[in-house]
Amino acid sequence: MRPTVSSPLSSRQHSRQQGLTLIELIVALAVFALLVTWAIPGYQRFTARNEVAAEVMRLKSALAKTRSAAITRRATVTLCPTLDMTQCQISNNAEGDAWRATLAIFEGRGETGDALLRTFGESRLPSLTYRNDDRPVRYKALGRSSGHNGTFRLCGRHESGAQVIINNVGRVRVDPARPEC
Repeated sequence: MRPTVSSPLSSRQHSRQQGLTLIELIVALAVFALLVTWAIPGYQRFTARNEVAAEVMRLKSALAKTRSAAITRRATVTLCPTLDMTQCQISNNAEGDAWRATLAIFEGRGETGDALLRTFGESRLPSLTYRNDDRPVRYKALGRSSGHNGTFRLCGRHESGAQVIINNVGRVRVDPARPEC
């Protein structure tokens, strides 16, 4: 059996502490703070643009399903905001947030007793208006809208927004430019 010999090199390695020095820690925190202050505004703008894009898709889906239901059922079908899922409730208040409520597709004119076909959840945007009046979106049996153009104005946070435009024929297009909110 051999005796173990301790070398001076191995004893120095064990006595050395592991970790960061104070200067290394301060530099790492400064770099982290710099990255965070640069990244947070970009991330906020990114999430605001994604909220608007999600709302555009919600509206386009609701409009396409409403038009499709009108053509399939050969009847008037209405898309409007609702609170109680039994009829249209579009009374715009000063903030213009009636269209931020749950959207409902009704067979008929959206009055009490009309069949509820489908609903779409509430909007997360700060502002969503349609034509600045109290009319719902109606498609007739051939898929045409009610004889007028309509524009949804979507106003998001951090200067993000878009417009969803319905033409007389009932087709939908999106203008990605931020509307005047």
